[in-house]
Amino acid sequence: MNKPVRKIMVYVDGSEESIIAAQYGICFAKSMGAEFFVLYVVNTRALADLVSARIFLEAEEEEYKKDLDLDADRYLNHVSQLAAKVGVDVNLLRASGSISVEIKNATKKHEVDLLIIGELSKTLSRRDELYNETERAMRSVNCSVLIVKDEERVLELYNRLI
Repeated sequence: MNKPVRKIMVYVDGSEESIIAAQYGICFAKSMGAEFFVLYVVNTRALADLVSARIFLEAEEEEYKKDLDLDADRYLNHVSQLAAKVGVDVNLLRASGSISVEIKNATKKHEVDLLIIGELSKTLSRRDELYNETERAMRSVNCSVLIVKDEERVLELYNRLI
């Protein structure tokens, strides 16, 4: 019999919600015996928009991109350590570009069955909703999507595995 979920991907953006989603993804992957992927996208599209709007100078863009790359390394390493603590192998993925496009590309390329994301931030306006890249990705991927809530329960599940 085929497993309903063979490959799980968690999108991590450095927010607390995304780290909680990663912990849930680790628990889920361990219980399902699924292959586990973690994706971090360096949002170079937003960076280019800041330069074109003259909020950043081109010289500042390169420095800021280095900071974003260091953030990517830090968060991917953190999730890798969380997974290693409970014996889950993890495939670390990094992309640059538009968040929604890169999430969609990665889920397709790796034939992911389930995308896990952290709880979406509260939208203050319809305009904010239009620009939420994670929500856009959630609507455009070709796999099922799970939105993680209930931080206390997730932490309890994860801590039981340690």
